[in-house]
Amino acid sequence: MTGPPELLVSVTEIRRRLGSRLAIERQLAAEGLSLPDVRVVDGADVVLRGELESISDGVVLTGSVHVPWVGSCRRCLKDVSGLASVEVREVYESRPVDGETWPLVDDRIDVGPLLRDTGLLALPLAPLCDPDCAGPAPEQFPARTSGVEGGSEPAEDSADEARDPRWAALDDLELP
Repeated sequence: MTGPPELLVSVTEIRRRLGSRLAIERQLAAEGLSLPDVRVVDGADVVLRGELESISDGVVLTGSVHVPWVGSCRRCLKDVSGLASVEVREVYESRPVDGETWPLVDDRIDVGPLLRDTGLLALPLAPLCDPDCAGPAPEQFPARTSGVEGGSEPAEDSADEARDPRWAALDDLELP
């Protein structure tokens, strides 16, 4: 796997005067940003809106990153989508401290890795279609047992009993 694409921003002008500011807006086409239940569609834009400010040893980036995502509701498995937003405040300097600051090379900063990392961290771990989602409809798809019901009698399978179609793949599963 190659690293995140470069997205270079020149900071030459603001580095000339301490405290100078520059508004920026950049976008990075997402590729391969996903978690088990949620992902960013390949090609969707991860957007940075913010401001750069010159400091004595580098620049400070303050702003927000916006990430469109799609996934499955953790309760009912419906398709869901949303827009995650994360506030960022990062320092870019000539001698970066590993894990604390980002590199500033030749009066340019690369916001590509920041957008990729922040975009991935912004994704919801367990998305919901609605905060009040109760999950699958128990009236429409009641739970049933196959085998023993009540401890001794086999359960009766009724042809007219409603069945959740999402479980159909398990019908072919053979367990020892």
